[in-house]
Amino acid sequence: MVRQKRTTIYDIAERLNIAASSVSRALNNSSKVNAATKALILKTAAEMNYQQNAMASNLRKGSNPTIGVVVPRINQDFFSNIIAGIEDITYKNGYNLIICQSNELHAREVDCVNALVNQHVNCIIISVAAEPGSYEHLQQVLDHQIRLIQFDRVIDELDTFKVINDNERASFNAVSHLIKQGYKRIALLEGPQNLDIFRQRKEGYLSALRKHGFPVLDELMCENAWTKELSASATKQLLGLAVPPDAIFASTSDFSALGVLEVATNMGIMVPDQLGICGYSNEPFTEITSPSITTIDQYSFSMGKTIANLFFQEMGDSDQQIEPKVMSIKPKLITRESTNKK
Repeated sequence: MVRQKRTTIYDIAERLNIAASSVSRALNNSSKVNAATKALILKTAAEMNYQQNAMASNLRKGSNPTIGVVVPRINQDFFSNIIAGIEDITYKNGYNLIICQSNELHAREVDCVNALVNQHVNCIIISVAAEPGSYEHLQQVLDHQIRLIQFDRVIDELDTFKVINDNERASFNAVSHLIKQGYKRIALLEGPQNLDIFRQRKEGYLSALRKHGFPVLDELMCENAWTKELSASATKQLLGLAVPPDAIFASTSDFSALGVLEVATNMGIMVPDQLGICGYSNEPFTEITSPSITTIDQYSFSMGKTIANLFFQEMGDSDQQIEPKVMSIKPKLITRESTNKK
């Protein structure tokens, strides 16, 4: 099947034997084109199935009602729900959404941001990649007078609006729950410590241990165990200790918790009786695993709506100076079979 060529103003101009500029003016309802010519051009455009390029038109006018979103991974439920929440608000306000994925790579994040700047978007919403790197590209967003909202993973040094979770409190509650269930040796699977969210979650873990009089043991803390594969490897090491842990808090994600569960199952370890498991993010699969996995709900859809509303209600599309602020959303611990001892 041959793809039909898209009709342009030059095609209309050629058929009518008039200047393309006259076609453009008529399509944009300019008073410089007389009524008869305008009617003829509009009639011909309809016959030729002409569709105006809204983005190009907006750029010519100096405006583009579009917001760009950059996330580390689109296929994680947390980020996809964030995007859905943002889109729910942008659609109601007549704005378009451009979605980019950094795939946890700093260079790719820079490319995404530069592409959005070149698209003249009104605002860029971003959760930064795990790979370390400078934030010069985000400073350039501000230098271009483009609104910038950071969420979840943020650069503290940048003075922007930020929407975050209370990660420290959430981790504190998760570990406290494990302690109340009778677990004595609780291990931690950490994420990259260059990211503030994982530093905060580690601090919550440490605070809970200290408050309940538990020792802090380096052998029970595994660095950079933030994917299913890395967490599985770390779990094998932990369970191979002379005195292995009786609970593991996968503070990075539910995918890490899933890695823990698979290793425990393969080793014949009973969950939760011999090993408690807690994840983070409330991915849909945590309800249907056997046993179901205790996790932390970050209210991601509502978080996305909050982020978008920041732009429309407090930032807007004007050039006026605004005072950035940080909004913190309290996550909720959801207890399930993987930590509830009988």
